[in-house]
Amino acid sequence: MRIVNVAMAICASCVIFPQITLATASGDPLPLSGSALQRPNILFCLADDWGWPHAGAYGDTVVKTPTFDRIAQDGVIFENAFISSPSCTPSRNALVTGQQFYRLGWGANLHSTLNVKHPNFMFRLRGAGYQIGQWRKAWGPGKHELGGYTEHPCGPGSTFTAFMAERDPSKPFCFWFGSSDPHRGYVNGSGKKSGIRVEEIHVPAFYPDSDEIRSDIADYYVEVQRWDSDVGAAIKRLEEAGELDNTIVVMTGDHGFPFPRGKGNLYDWGSRVPLAIRWGENIKPGRRLTDFVSFTDMAPTFLDAAGVDTPKEMTGESLLGILTSDQEGRVDKKRDAVVYGRERHTPAQKKPSIAGFPARAIRTDKWLLILNLEPDRWPAGVETGATHRMNTYSDCDDGPTKRIIMAEKDTIFYAWSFGKRGDTELYDNEKDPDQVNNLAGKPEYAETVKTLRQRLVTYLEKTNDPRFTDQPVIFDKVPYLGGAQKGRSKKQRK
Repeated sequence: MRIVNVAMAICASCVIFPQITLATASGDPLPLSGSALQRPNILFCLADDWGWPHAGAYGDTVVKTPTFDRIAQDGVIFENAFISSPSCTPSRNALVTGQQFYRLGWGANLHSTLNVKHPNFMFRLRGAGYQIGQWRKAWGPGKHELGGYTEHPCGPGSTFTAFMAERDPSKPFCFWFGSSDPHRGYVNGSGKKSGIRVEEIHVPAFYPDSDEIRSDIADYYVEVQRWDSDVGAAIKRLEEAGELDNTIVVMTGDHGFPFPRGKGNLYDWGSRVPLAIRWGENIKPGRRLTDFVSFTDMAPTFLDAAGVDTPKEMTGESLLGILTSDQEGRVDKKRDAVVYGRERHTPAQKKPSIAGFPARAIRTDKWLLILNLEPDRWPAGVETGATHRMNTYSDCDDGPTKRIIMAEKDTIFYAWSFGKRGDTELYDNEKDPDQVNNLAGKPEYAETVKTLRQRLVTYLEKTNDPRFTDQPVIFDKVPYLGGAQKGRSKKQRK
């Protein structure tokens, strides 16, 4: 399925890997757009596979996230934060560039690269006098050299402790504080052993409610709590350096949790993320905001706060006005929806195909509309014979919950996680918060589907999505640069 508008111009992001050096991306000092007397530091804390609503500030009474809860109390918490694509590399590419994932060529897929010609907020900050750095899992996974980079897209790597000790105190800084938590694999039974109240864990409606699944979620919670503790230690270092109140602290995750119908999916459990931001006296504390925000908004926000011009290529918009407002709820009335989507996560279709499962979505307060652009393909991959070495439903990470559902092929749970989904899905978020009752085929919702589809397609055309314009569609053709991640140890991942 492809909607074509021949009037749209061919986007420059479809040009693959020109031979460009980093001089342009990171070189000359950039003009400043503002006149801030003291430009803020930025500590951007990004977890791996930490999804909404797994934090105390969102009402989860089992997982303990005192650091996230403190950031939310000292600043603001967003109720409607969504990624650009629910897969590590494209999610992070969208963050770095401030652009929707489908504008980034190879970078729309997992285990890919990032073309150096796309504006990079980290390097633009460095060009404006910021000192930058990153730790653990920041950009990627992928091979940034193939995109023309001669260094890591997020700058030099070091621990945050070393960065703070060695930095130039006369310069503001931007540090990307990454983690591999709470990515699988987990230590089976670690949640219960650590004292997590397994019996009180909320099990989504699309899973059978079993002790094994509760235990699997509890094991995930162990790593969420470890991540929260790591960020707490980073904030303590800021306080010790006297820099906390002049630092924009952002804490979030790159997409939903690594469970069936989570990560890699366009439902809330795959694409909605925790997000809290504090910035000393610049943010009125304790506010809950319902504005819809995208990961593409992060780069323009950081540049805006630093007084650096935002490149016209960025599709995201600064959140600075929302952050510095004294209002709660929906501050910007225009932020009543968000658009996101996916291309190839892994080459999970039948050998020798390296195609993905392309889809686009629009989320409003009441509705989630999903367009599955190749509905004959399998959403989580094929049961056996996939090109990816994990082979079995390889778009879904291995684990006890996956194995339990795979063993119950005649159940609705199996269909929800691994079955085909048709070309259109519509969910009423108010009546069906776990998004399991597809209303798209019912005549009484035809007008709703039509209206949402028109709004979604208009946005995709405007932002030059190759699947909705006359640009070349390369996502199913470019190489997959990674192997199966099955069996990685924590030491290997960090």
